[in-house]
Amino acid sequence: MIDLHMHSIYSNDGGFTPSELIEKIPEEGNSLISITDHNCIRANEEAIRKAAEKGIVYISGIEIDCVYKNNNFHMLGYGIEDASEDFKSIEKNIRSQGFEASLCMLEKTRKLGFHITENEMWEISKNSYWNETWTGELFAEVLLTKPEYADHTLLQPYRKNGKRGDNPYVNFYWDFYAQGKSCFVPVHYPQMDEVIDMIHHNHGLAVLAHPEINLKNKFALLNEIVELNMDGIEAFSSYHSPNEAWKYFHFAKEHQLFVTCGSDFHGKTKPSIRLGQHGCPITENEMWEQLNSRGIL
Repeated sequence: MIDLHMHSIYSNDGGFTPSELIEKIPEEGNSLISITDHNCIRANEEAIRKAAEKGIVYISGIEIDCVYKNNNFHMLGYGIEDASEDFKSIEKNIRSQGFEASLCMLEKTRKLGFHITENEMWEISKNSYWNETWTGELFAEVLLTKPEYADHTLLQPYRKNGKRGDNPYVNFYWDFYAQGKSCFVPVHYPQMDEVIDMIHHNHGLAVLAHPEINLKNKFALLNEIVELNMDGIEAFSSYHSPNEAWKYFHFAKEHQLFVTCGSDFHGKTKPSIRLGQHGCPITENEMWEQLNSRGIL
């Protein structure tokens, strides 16, 4: 199995420890994986150790929020120096803004007409590594369990059998807390070129994550982003339809970019997504050759 995009408890929306994730990887076949936590490298040390015990090839990873022309993107870093102070500074930057942003999100959620308290948010996040950084997914989890909102019209699409009920928490995030939505709160992220340079400085490959999610109707921006010297595109993702995946696959090949695949598995945040769910037809041998040619394996 190949899956180069998954999240552990060191993401603010991940549900499993690094060891628990690796225990879920099938023993048969040649497995190649990476845990790419949001703005955090802390999973890698444990994952390297656990993967070695199971005979799984593990690539150190991270997923960094960044900005290009006022649009938010996610940049994956593979084969990085995972003890680097550069990546620790990324985490520190996000943490320094987390609580203030969380309180702003709380206020905007209340403006949707919901009664939700700061104590409720602290309670649901108390065991999280990012307990002061509340996500749209956490707000959804609280609201969807409140009995007084069982019949609330705004929440109906996210309930079982609702049109957005397949991954209710993350869909609620995309619909209300993502960039441009009513509960969005801006956080200062580094510029994309700075992130790519940081990944390269730490001997890694910079790969644009699930581009369709962030580009949507701005595909032309991708031609400009290529000029920033990134290394690859996550063409095959649980977020991409087959047509979208092949569109990015052909774009990557045309521009001599590395093609990757990842499920973006989180756990309860995205219950319909399984490890290895990305629809990638690239064989394990082909992926290994790509990585070898770029000095990652």
